[in-house]
Amino acid sequence: MTQLDETGVPTSSSSEPSTMLTMLDALSADIGHTVFELGTGTGYNAALMSYRLGADRVTSVDVDPELVSLATRRLTEYGSLPHVTVGDGALGCPERAPFDRIIATAALRTIHPALLGQARVGTVIVAPIGFGIARVIVTAPHHASGRFLATPAFFMPRRRPGRTPDFETVREQDPESTSVPVSEVLDRLRFPLSLALPGFNSCTWRNNDGALTGIGLWTEDGSTVATHVNGHVRQTGPRRLWDTVENLSGLFPEAPRREDFGITITPDDQCVWYREPKGASWRLSPG
Repeated sequence: MTQLDETGVPTSSSSEPSTMLTMLDALSADIGHTVFELGTGTGYNAALMSYRLGADRVTSVDVDPELVSLATRRLTEYGSLPHVTVGDGALGCPERAPFDRIIATAALRTIHPALLGQARVGTVIVAPIGFGIARVIVTAPHHASGRFLATPAFFMPRRRPGRTPDFETVREQDPESTSVPVSEVLDRLRFPLSLALPGFNSCTWRNNDGALTGIGLWTEDGSTVATHVNGHVRQTGPRRLWDTVENLSGLFPEAPRREDFGITITPDDQCVWYREPKGASWRLSPG
């Protein structure tokens, strides 16, 4: 973690170097390419790209002025300062477009249309979506397709408002029964759940011996579910989150491989699919 807010909640982090290098390798940036980076963070990733491509070919945007200031200072001391600015990275940087390569270092739910509009045909986009990393190639204006890398990813999400879990109302609900082992939800189903319930949050409860007794899930619309290892489920809100868990559990009796998932992007829709485009699929929610 490289930054905390006033309440101590992490708001920025630096990824493992191995993950950063895996993403840069998937980006396939070469001499002469221009690159846009969503999420400057510490500036380390921008420094690597500047070393490879030349600072004048790299554009990096971060929403946090303090992070941008610190990164600019570090990059200046390093002696290779790319174009670094404050803004919503999902909107790109139109005055520096078009880009040959686009990389995101914050968890996204979709590839923003603004980024697609600043890409060329053939542009490679590497971005964390859910708890995976998608590599897509732009095939036509606002059209792209690709697959997920095998590498897991747990990036900081883009900053956005959201409701807290409503466990008080959950406790008042009548219990339902489930056959899904509670202990497997955040293990076997974590990745597909991050696609089917974009931006979901979770917590766990344990007894004095450290054994798991239950888990909680919630989404920003206030939908909340609490489960117990005895198989009881209580949920509330506009979405029945546990119904999604049940469906995914039936589809994935074992943890699926990330590289078996693909993504298709059109001007009207962005969809993640399993094994083949006509297989099981989930529409990605904007944000």
